[in-house]
Amino acid sequence: MLAKVISGAVIGVDGLLVEVETDIAFGLPTFMTVGLPEGAVRESKDRVKAAVKNSGYEFPNRRITVNLAPADVKKGGAGYDLPMAIGILAASETLRSDILPRYMAVGELSLDGSVRTTRGVLPMALAARAAGLAGILVPAANAHEAAVVQGLDVISVETLAQAVEFLAGQRALAPSRVDLAELFHDVSVHQVDFSEVRGQEHLKRALEVAAAGGHNVLMKGPPGSGKTMAARRLPTILPDLTFDESLETTKIYSVMGLLPEGRGLLTTRPFKAPHHTISDAGLIGGGHQPRPGEVSLAHNGVLFLDELAEFKKNVLEVLRQPLEDGSVTIARAASSVNFPARFILVAAMNPCPCGYLGDPRHDCQCSPLEIRRYESRLSGPLLDRIDIHIAVPAVPVAELTERSDGEPSETIRNRVNQARAIQMERYRRHRHIHCNGQMGPKEIKKHCPLDAPTFALLESAVARLGLSARAFHRILKIGRTIADLEGSEAIGSAHIAEAVQYRRQEQKQ
Repeated sequence: MLAKVISGAVIGVDGLLVEVETDIAFGLPTFMTVGLPEGAVRESKDRVKAAVKNSGYEFPNRRITVNLAPADVKKGGAGYDLPMAIGILAASETLRSDILPRYMAVGELSLDGSVRTTRGVLPMALAARAAGLAGILVPAANAHEAAVVQGLDVISVETLAQAVEFLAGQRALAPSRVDLAELFHDVSVHQVDFSEVRGQEHLKRALEVAAAGGHNVLMKGPPGSGKTMAARRLPTILPDLTFDESLETTKIYSVMGLLPEGRGLLTTRPFKAPHHTISDAGLIGGGHQPRPGEVSLAHNGVLFLDELAEFKKNVLEVLRQPLEDGSVTIARAASSVNFPARFILVAAMNPCPCGYLGDPRHDCQCSPLEIRRYESRLSGPLLDRIDIHIAVPAVPVAELTERSDGEPSETIRNRVNQARAIQMERYRRHRHIHCNGQMGPKEIKKHCPLDAPTFALLESAVARLGLSARAFHRILKIGRTIADLEGSEAIGSAHIAEAVQYRRQEQKQ
């Protein structure tokens, strides 16, 4: 007899429906899986056989063929165990169910029949809802994750027997529910705050502009000047995640199996700080079965690259695509996958190999040739894609010993939220643009008009500093953000003047 059970696969970070077809026929007892199964899927036969027997059901001693359709898509992971077991019981007529065609099933089976957690449940649940299915059977550990998908019955099962009895109508299982409002209200409190940063008022201002407009930042200064300290506090002033942004980010962490236990939705912006020894595949993503890299894990958040010049040059060069497009495409001979990667890049580096060039309190030991070699590790096209270049000098002792705290993150975040609200309204008809840093040439022309004196100021500054056309557009975007922070509809000379200051350091690279 033939039985069909709907399951799911993940392509990139998106779900795909997979039909698990099970046929039981007369012949020598065999269990064969077809449809491009990978190692973990081919091994399912042993887990499924033991789980069926240990759950109290009879395993058919016949020729069993399982087809995973569509057959031209590689199937990986152990999440097909549960649908395979259900399909075998349905094909052997042990399970009779009228609702089976309306439910997706996913989960790994232990030998005793218990259902274990699996990766990528959230994208599969979204695919099930898009296909008009009534619900999805998931492991209990994944119930919070799948339940964030509204309009879909998420049935949490702990054992194979529970799943079979539910499908047969012998056991009632209430759908799992989560309160989305409570999830977003219960946002974890940051352990750090901008009030802890002494001095460096120009750096704080630059990071506020970066947070308000989604701009990339390069900080250049001697060791101990507060670059890392300030960068790690940037997430505390970023605007709150919207539900759509939260869903996009959570899908990536779901595919990687990195969701915190008991948390079905990420409600805080991610902060990733990979070490400078990371490979290009680790940063961008890749592998035999392409997986997201650090840039995708930082989607809708912050990617912090400390000691930027110490990263391998080929690793830094692969950042160009995500910085320009907000996504990463990984091509293989058989197929290609696309991962979202829209983040704020915050990079920090020393001005020279020893780190003390221009520091009045230390003598620089580097020769001019060593300094040129050090700076040449960063290509012009990469630096061109970083909006804000800021010099970070050492903090005077007098400022370090001040008793009064600086401005708290909450106050800065309120101003950032107001500026972002203006931008959300401005770009409400643009599907892929949410802030000024994401504008293209067409949007810049439309939303960044300048009067004659302001344009003359910008034109003079670009000519004097020898900046590129891309830098010209970057200044306009930064000026638009500064105007938004002040609640000004027009971009004035003061806004452009401040924006130019954030590109002056670039001329010295």
